[in-house]
Order: sequence, then C-alpha cells, then structure tokens
Amino acid sequence: MWDDAFPSSLIGLREGLEAGLIVSILVATLVRADARSRLPQVWTGVLAAIALAMSFGAVLTFTAASLSATAQEAFGGTLSVIAVAFVTAMVFWMRRSARSLSGEIKEKVTGALAMGSGVLILTSFLAVGREGLETALFLWTTAQAAGESAGPLTGAAIGLILSAALCWGLYRRVLKINLTKFFTATGAVLIVIAAGVLGYGLRDLQEGGVLPGKAAYAVDLSDSIDAGSWYSTLVQGVFNLTPAMTWLQVLGYAGYLAVVMTLFVRGLRATAPKPASGKAAPSPDAATPARRRPAWAIPVAVVTVPALLAGLAVAFGRPKPAAAHTVAVSEKDCGEGFTAPRPGRQTFQMRNTGDKTAEVYLIDPATNAVYGEIEGLAPGTTRALVATVAGGTYAWRCVPNGGTPVTSEAVRVTGGQAAKAVVPVSEDDLSGPLAQYRTYVDDGLAALVPQTRALADDIRHNHLGKARTDWLTAHRTYAALGAAYGTFEHFDQKIDGRADGLPDGVHDKDFTGFHRIEYGLWHGEPATSLTAPAQQLAADAAGLRKAFPHQDFDPSDLPLRAHEVLENTLQFELNGDTDEGSGTNLATADANLAGTRELLTVLRPLLTSRSPHLLPTVDADVARLQKLLDSAHHGSYWLPVGQLDATARARVNGATGQLLEDLSPVPALLEIRKSA
Repeated sequence: MWDDAFPSSLIGLREGLEAGLIVSILVATLVRADARSRLPQVWTGVLAAIALAMSFGAVLTFTAASLSATAQEAFGGTLSVIAVAFVTAMVFWMRRSARSLSGEIKEKVTGALAMGSGVLILTSFLAVGREGLETALFLWTTAQAAGESAGPLTGAAIGLILSAALCWGLYRRVLKINLTKFFTATGAVLIVIAAGVLGYGLRDLQEGGVLPGKAAYAVDLSDSIDAGSWYSTLVQGVFNLTPAMTWLQVLGYAGYLAVVMTLFVRGLRATAPKPASGKAAPSPDAATPARRRPAWAIPVAVVTVPALLAGLAVAFGRPKPAAAHTVAVSEKDCGEGFTAPRPGRQTFQMRNTGDKTAEVYLIDPATNAVYGEIEGLAPGTTRALVATVAGGTYAWRCVPNGGTPVTSEAVRVTGGQAAKAVVPVSEDDLSGPLAQYRTYVDDGLAALVPQTRALADDIRHNHLGKARTDWLTAHRTYAALGAAYGTFEHFDQKIDGRADGLPDGVHDKDFTGFHRIEYGLWHGEPATSLTAPAQQLAADAAGLRKAFPHQDFDPSDLPLRAHEVLENTLQFELNGDTDEGSGTNLATADANLAGTRELLTVLRPLLTSRSPHLLPTVDADVARLQKLLDSAHHGSYWLPVGQLDATARARVNGATGQLLEDLSPVPALLEIRKSA
C-alpha cells in the first residue's frame, strides 16, 4: 500500500500547499483589512470547492463502474492522459507564479471586498476549486493504476495533513520556506511520476482498442523479475514502470520525460512580483445590512448542492439491472418461463425441474450457435446463466444425461447490437483433423524409432560426441509430438520423464529416457553406465510406436493442446527447468512450436469458420517467435537459455506469452458441445 501512497502523498502535499497558501493569503488579507466578519465567506467558497472535488471523484468512479471492461480501459486511459496534462500545466504554472502568488491573491481579495460577499465566495471557490479538481482526477488515475484505493487515499490524506500544517506554520510565521525551491524540487519529482501515469494511460488506451500495438512489447522482463518482490512493487507503485511494456508505453514515457524535464530544468524566468496595493479597501462591514441570513445557510447550501447533483447522477444514470428470467430445464418443460428478453446483458435463472442432471444452452436454433451454457445442472438446483442478447432468434436446448435433447420454442428479439456466439463443434467435426494429426504423430514415431536406435548404438560403441548430436535429433522429434502426450500414457514418463520428485533425483533407478541420457552425456558419465538407459529408450520408443494406433486419442485434446504445449514451453523450457546439461532448451522450444504449428494446420478450417480474425494474428505471433528462436540457432549449436542477454530473453518470453494469449480462445471455440 505504501508504494502506491507516495505519488498521492506528493500530489496531496503540493496541491494542498498551493490551495492552503491561497487560503492563508485570503485570510491574512481580510484580517489585516479588519474584515474578520467576511471570513465565513472564504470558508464557504473553500467548502464548495471541496464538495465539488469529492463529487467529481464520485462521478468518475460511477462512470467507470457502469462501463464494459474494454470501455473502462479506454475511459481510464483517456483520464490518465488528461491528468498528466493538468499536472504538467500545474507544475510549470506554480514554478512561474510562486514568487508573485501572494501579490496576485491580495489584489483579487481587495477587489472582492469592494464588490460584495458573492464575489469573495467565488474568489475563494475558484482559487481552491482548480486544485481540488486536479487532485481528484490525479487520485482517481493513480488508484486505477494501483488497482486499489486504500494506498492512494492514505497517501493523499498524509500529504494534505502535512500541507495544512505547513500552511498554518507559514500563517503564524513560525516557519520559513523558500516556496520557489520547494515547488521546483517537488515539480521535478512529479514530472517523473506523471511520465509513469502517461505510460499507464497509453497502455489502457491500447487495451481499450483506442490505440494500436498492445501486443508489440519493447521489453518483457516478467520471467526474470519477480513482480511480487518489494523492489518491483515499489517501482511499479511509484513510477508505474512494469516488467512488460509496449513500444508505445516506452516511447511515451521517455518522450514525455525528455521533453518536459528539459523544459523544466531550463526554467522559465519568474516574473517580478507585482506590487501589492498600498491600502486595503475599506471594510464594507461599516454598512449594516438590512437583513442577515443565518451564518450556516450559504456553507450548507454550497456543500449540499454539488453532492446532491453527484448523487442524482449516480442514482439516475446507473443502468437498472434487468430482472432475472427463471427458465425451466428438463425433457418435459425445457424453456418454460422464457419470454423475449430486452437486448443487452441478461441473467437467466436456470432451474432443473427434471430428475436428471442436464446441460443447457442458449442457442440460435437456425445455426446451433451458442450464446451461453451451463454444464452439470443437478435436479432441483438453480444456477445463473449470463448472456448478451441482441437482435435475433433464441431458444433453449436442454440435454439431460442419458436422455433425449429437447429444444424450446424460439423467441424473436429486436434491436441491440450483434451478440457473439460460438458455433458448436461435434466429435464428427474433429474426426477429420484428428485423423490428420494421428498420421502426423505416426510418421513422427516412425522417425523416432531409428533415431533412438542410432543413439543407443553411438553409446554402445563409445562414440559420445556423435551421441550428443543424435540425442538432440531424436529429442526434437519427440518434442514435436506434443499434442499426443496425453495419449502416450505411461510411455511418456519412460521416454521423457524428469528426475523431479524421485527419491534419489538424477541418480534414481526410475530416472529413465531422454533426460537421463542427457544428464550422463553432459556430465562425463562413461558409455558403460549409459548403455542400458539408451537401449531401454530405444525399446520404449519402439513399444510406443506399436501401441499408438490402438491408443485412445480424445478429440477434445486437439484444441486443448494447441494452447497447453506452448504453455509448458514457457513454464519449463524457457526457464531452463528441464535442462540436464545440454543447454538445448531453445531447440526443444523450437520443436514444440513446430508441433503447435501442425495442430493449427489441422484445426485451421474449423477456426477460420468460427473466428476469421484469430489465425492471421496467431500466424504473425508464430512467425515472430520463430524468428527469435532462429536467431539463437547457429548450425548445430543452440544458445542456452541462461546465456541469452536480458533483452533477448525478454523478447522470447514476451513473444511466447503473446502467442499464448492469442491462442487462449481456441479451446473454448472448439469445445465439443452436446447441443450440436
């Protein structure tokens, strides 16, 4: 919390001191002009400004809460950029005006005294209101960046308390502060903080789809920097610098910092202070007003009105939640209680009125496209199904376990924007891709068997140098068959098992396969101790090839592995966790990418018909990652992961992470549904 509190405490201190100085000058001027009776008018304006700032913060929070996730990102990013503009203007204005602030305010107060109470209230309101609005906007953006409000609000409170204490000390003349130096020093720090807020705002605009390049990472140190460490949290909280930043963020941050800090350091020559008026205007209190209002009336009114307006905006602006529709699910009365809903996001309470556990889908009966679903709805239970409804035809499909699927009567909805739906996939749809992929795996196993035999022969004849080369060839062949790992059953542990969890680690008798041989070849073991493991590997590869045609291959594994293979690559290979001495993790990652590419090839027709824009994005991600892996490959040599420099490693991790993010919809798009 404290790392998020620092930027807010600084803005609270600066803005509080600026507003406090103005109020102090107002009060001092009135006291010296023997117009103490006018002080309530000053406090009335101050209270009105505070109420306006708090109401502004409430409206910002409400507005963001009532937007969609994407719109929230765009809204927050826009306000972050605006906040940076305000803070930048405030920093330069205060640097230029610090010396002459007192004289300018005294002139305004003198004029206000002569023009009546309304003008004095307006003077104090405008003097404090600007700082209040800037503070509210900056606090809101820093809270958005922090993801919580406790730290920023605590920091702001500390800063405001300190500023109030400083202003009291200055007013009582027990403190002396060089305000020009103070605002210069804090201004420089605020420029650095504002650069981070700008970077955060640009990222929000990218996430909200307003600006391009959300996948174009300039730096991604997520793998090498612990985001939860105290130093990482401090840097992120204070400067809004994150381990992964896009090119736009980096350019915006660096460009703002370079330009604004240069101008600030050069400095703008402070204008000479204007001479204060020689005499204070005579107090208008000499004239007795005909009728006095209660002293509390105006302060209460100016505090209540902005707060009331903000409350009305929140109350009447909030979309009314639609009443949930209760819909029956069973073979007998599927869809009973379903009427045409309004367009928009709707919640349906699905009640299983039958005696069998069921699945239920909200579908377009013409295409079987699915808008929402619940699986495993037990008899007598009710669960909520949330779906976005737009113009079109809708019906419920109830699929009881062991029963007959039933489709309800359709209803027609008019109006609203298009709603996203998923065209269901059946086992028949995946049978063609599965047959193609089984052929690919069978061909790979056919190549693996002689490769492992050659490796065993190398070791048996003590040709350990050649064995290292043949080991990598065979291991890459096996690694490219990633989607079949779940099908290989116990063979996978024998062929590519790890020493993790074994009682004796790498020396355990159950440590077998590629990694056992890798450990021995790269740790100086003699051929005699590796001959038996190598022969066992060749035998297991031959056994797998023989067993594979008869092994069950769940069709739903194909779309799952399209994401999971590279997920394991990022988790294990790119961290070097599976390296037993060869330093060839990037070669294995390259083979995993080849296997993923083959999966996407067989799934391409299904994906193209369901999400036309997904594969072009994924293809670009694959090409980017392939290029990075190729740059670490020189002839037969692969650069070990640990020898990549920080930038190269961040790029590989970032490219893999982006590819995984863009592949993440594949399992849901190609999930086998009983509604098909």
